[in-house]
Order: sequence, then C-alpha cells, then structure tokens
Amino acid sequence: MNEHVDAVVATAPDGNSPNNAAPPPGEARNPLLAALGDRVRNLRAQRGLTRKAVAVAAGVSERHLANLEYGIGNASILVLQQVAGALHCSLAELVGDVTTSSPEWLLIRELLEHRSEADLRRVRVALGELLGTASVDPARHRRIALVGLRGAGKSTLGQMLAEDLDVPFIELSREIETLAGCSVREIHDLYGTNAYRRYERRALEEAVQIYSEVVIATPGGIVSDPATFNELLAHCTTVWLQAAPEEHMGRVAAQGDTRPMAASKEAMEDLRRILNGRAAFYSKADLSVDTSGKTLAQSFQALRAVARQSMGLA
Repeated sequence: MNEHVDAVVATAPDGNSPNNAAPPPGEARNPLLAALGDRVRNLRAQRGLTRKAVAVAAGVSERHLANLEYGIGNASILVLQQVAGALHCSLAELVGDVTTSSPEWLLIRELLEHRSEADLRRVRVALGELLGTASVDPARHRRIALVGLRGAGKSTLGQMLAEDLDVPFIELSREIETLAGCSVREIHDLYGTNAYRRYERRALEEAVQIYSEVVIATPGGIVSDPATFNELLAHCTTVWLQAAPEEHMGRVAAQGDTRPMAASKEAMEDLRRILNGRAAFYSKADLSVDTSGKTLAQSFQALRAVARQSMGLA
C-alpha cells in the first residue's frame, strides 16, 4: 500500500492497533480538541504521511499522536509546534487560522508572505478597488480623524483645529458613552471589550453619516479592530499624533488619569509595549505629526499645516 492510501486509511479509528487510542465510549469530546484532531488527520492525509511517520518526525509517540487526532489529547504548544513541523505546515494552519480555511486562502497567503509593508499596502488598496470596498467617499478629505495614544493631544489639538477650520469637533469616546448610556470604563466592566468595540464601530458610522465636515478625536485603541479601522481609513483623512512615551505618560498623569497603566508597577514599560504594538497600525494613517518636544502652539501649527494642505486650503 502506498504512503498516501496508508495515510487516508490511518485517519479512521482502528482499535486493533496497539498504537491507536480510541475515544472512550459515550464520552463527549471537547469541540476545540476535536476540531484540532480533524485538522491533524486531514493535513496528514494531504501530505500522504502515515501516523508513524509523523510521530517519528515530531518526536512523539504514535499513541500521543493518535490521542491528538481523536480529540482526546490536550497537547502542549511545543508538541503542536513539533507536529506542525512534521506536517510541513505552520502552527497557524494546524490550529485553524482563518487564512488556512480553504485552498484559495492558502494560495493568497503564500503570495503575500515575506512582502514588504509597502507591497502589502498596495495589495490592500487594489483589493479594495477590485471588491468595491475602496473609498469613494467624496467627503473623506473634509473629515479629519486624529489617531494615537492617550496623551498625544488629540482632544486639545482637535478642538483647536476644528475651531480654526470652523467645523464641528467630536470626541468619539463621548459619542460611545452616549450610545451606551454609561462611561467607557463601565462598558468594559459590565459588558466586556467586545461590546465596547461594537459601540465604537456604531459611533464612528453615525459620525460619518451625520458629518461631511468634522474633526474627530478617536480612542487610542480604535486600531485594535481591523473592521473599524478600515471604516475610519475609508471615510476620513487620518492624522497620527505621535509623541515620545515619556511625554504620553506625563500628559496623561497631568490630567490625573494614568489609564490603562493605573494598576501596573512598571507603567512606562507597559506604555512602551502598547505603543510598540500599535505603532504599525497608527503608521497607516494618511499623515503624521510628531509633537515630541513641541509646545502646544508649535504642535497646533504643524497639525494645522498638514490638515489644510490635505484639504486643499491655503
């Protein structure tokens, strides 16, 4: 029997083999482990490998691998990594990342792997045009959305810019609280982060529908939800207000609020980690203004200049 046929046969439970482990009769399998086991068996069949061959390559026993395939083995991350290596796939593919859910997803991912950020941006824009989701909003250049961490100056500079342009100014956090009927902290405490993200998306959609000219100060974490961030990029000219971590911390502390680092003994390290994690997303903004080491007046003049240039104003 060739390796491929052997592998396909081996995906079925075989209680006659001492190296196979069948799930206990009548015992319900954990859905997550069962799905993981199905993927391991399918990948093994696709590669044309026997269970023994995969077990040897992964450095685990056949019984351990059989338990994993039947959804009754709770393998460690390191074992899963070894199994993924033996199956010549990524750990993401093994655990069921969405980009591994179909052959087309896998082929697209292969085309995009190892591409530069500039290449990926061009692909994203081209896909938007191809799929009809690209921005065709004629008011996009008249809506200015400020992004960045707390303490970047979004509220203060945003209000000043709106007055200079003679357009409305809104803080999206306040709109979220109005929709929810409670504070942002209460939304998180009572309903959780997912509920907050839904309110955030709804508040942005309503702002875009109501205002064709506006300056919006967005919450620092708006980039955490790709769908909401795409909505922002499609309907607003975005400006990343940057600042050094020390200035972020100093400004927030001066406001009497050290969220989201209030309970941390290493607040600065936490802030640096958050900034590093979000910087790649903030950098997708159309424009950026670095307020580090600048006075309020200097920061405003820099923001005013890029905003007016983007809007085609003198």
